[in-house]
Amino acid sequence: MFVSDFRKEFYEVVQSQRVLLFVASDVDALCACKILQALFQCDHVQYTLIPVSGWQELETAFLEHKEQFRYFILINCGANVDLLDILQPDEDTVFFVCDTHRPVNVVNVYNDTQIKLLIKQDDDLEVPAYEDIFRDEEDSGSDSDGSEPSEKRARLEEEVVERTMRRRQRREWEARRRDILFDYEQYEYHGTSSAMVMFELAWMLSKDLNDMLWWAIVGLTDQWVQDKISQMKYVTDVGVLQRHVSRHNHRNEDEENTLSVDCTRISFEYDLRLALYQHWSLHDSLCNTSYTASRFKLWSVHGQKRLQEFLADMGLPLKQVKQKFQAMDISLKENLREMIEESANKFGMKDMRVQTFSIHFGFKHKFLASDVVFATMSLMESPEKDGSGTDHFIQALDSLSRSNLDKLYYGLELAKKQLRATQQTIASCLCTNLVISQGPFLYCSLMEGTPDVMLFSRPVSLSLLSKHLLKSFVCSTKNRRCKLLPLVMAAPLSMEHGTVTVVGIPPETDSSDRKNFFGRAFEKAAESTSSRMLHNHFDLSVIELKAEDRSKFLDALVSLLS
Repeated sequence: MFVSDFRKEFYEVVQSQRVLLFVASDVDALCACKILQALFQCDHVQYTLIPVSGWQELETAFLEHKEQFRYFILINCGANVDLLDILQPDEDTVFFVCDTHRPVNVVNVYNDTQIKLLIKQDDDLEVPAYEDIFRDEEDSGSDSDGSEPSEKRARLEEEVVERTMRRRQRREWEARRRDILFDYEQYEYHGTSSAMVMFELAWMLSKDLNDMLWWAIVGLTDQWVQDKISQMKYVTDVGVLQRHVSRHNHRNEDEENTLSVDCTRISFEYDLRLALYQHWSLHDSLCNTSYTASRFKLWSVHGQKRLQEFLADMGLPLKQVKQKFQAMDISLKENLREMIEESANKFGMKDMRVQTFSIHFGFKHKFLASDVVFATMSLMESPEKDGSGTDHFIQALDSLSRSNLDKLYYGLELAKKQLRATQQTIASCLCTNLVISQGPFLYCSLMEGTPDVMLFSRPVSLSLLSKHLLKSFVCSTKNRRCKLLPLVMAAPLSMEHGTVTVVGIPPETDSSDRKNFFGRAFEKAAESTSSRMLHNHFDLSVIELKAEDRSKFLDALVSLLS
């Protein structure tokens, strides 16, 4: 059931209880978790936090702790499946679910006692009506009393006709129900950021701080960086947060109101769409940002020439462009954004600047929201073997606090490695023609032994690589039909178990509403071929598959989507 009053029906209920938090491994969930932790700290609410990266971990953790807790909070997991069916909880257990995954499972929507959905109602949810999906079993037939045989026969005939009619109506209703559910569950997409939902709760409670606002901004930017929401939705949500930023960071310029040196300031920026450019060199950022790399086609010699022409058009010396951004001449930095935007327009890059936010910690440390997203994501998906998933999760969570800037800077270095590896992998895939058209979709498989292949065994990294690869492929191909196709990508997951991670990415079109149909398609293809598949990830369009079942799985997918 949807919670209408978050304060009364959620926060005041858990305030006096001990609660268990299950948090998914994505940046938006981390930010929502930070906001909730800050609220719980204000009110001395006792909680236990458990990071979960997939359904298996969630089920195991729930079984382990279900005796000790009655209230469970799930962040960015649990809305798009039948939770009660998966977890089999006791009758007095209550789940509060704050999740961006859509569509929301209908059983979760219509369960009034155990499932409470912390989801904004103004998202276009289009949930089917209760009577279209659920129906009470009618009792069939009625007892016949001892009356005349002729009357009895007539009544029996009537009953047979009635029962037949009832069966036919039931069959029609079931067929209609199947169609309605198919239309509703066919596409997977994302709703309002969980961090924004949690920030609105903090605002309602009059406990919103600048830090919480920054986490809400990072949560929204994560959705934009990962292409989970449309540009229109992003701009709308930025507008909402911009009003809060003005409210929190408004200062009169008189002496009494001047900021202390180490104060946190958030400001709205109309900044460049270049990854980490303020912590890198401009040249590296242009080469490793998906938007510019795909438009220049940097994997080709011609593309490298175009980049040189672009820099010449701006009139920036190579020496300046290739050194750290902080060390560039101040005279060049002053008008840099305008210069880059002007030249980018000439080279057909109309969206070179984007609405975003930046944060200053004192005078020395300035970060854009996207910098923090890349850093936190890299810390969480770190391929280092020395730490478990929980260690990486805790490290990523800590990097969001302003007291741990060293971790954030370490995350930025990891993010640079990841972005470099992504562009190198894209270049090798395109130069060796690894992206092949399978008919209804494009397919690309990373081979065992490819450089940096271990970086892409994790779902978020692989999804991001796939999205960037598809963008680059669309820019490079001359085949018009291929420009409109979705992409399926596979990367080795575990050598010893012989498994691969497979992700499905929707077509790259300007009007794209970011709806993904691969979740259901993967399920059907695996079912029809008895492929050994594990739907462990919270995104239904990411699966684990046995490597030897891959070819029959793909054949089934081709015939299904043709």
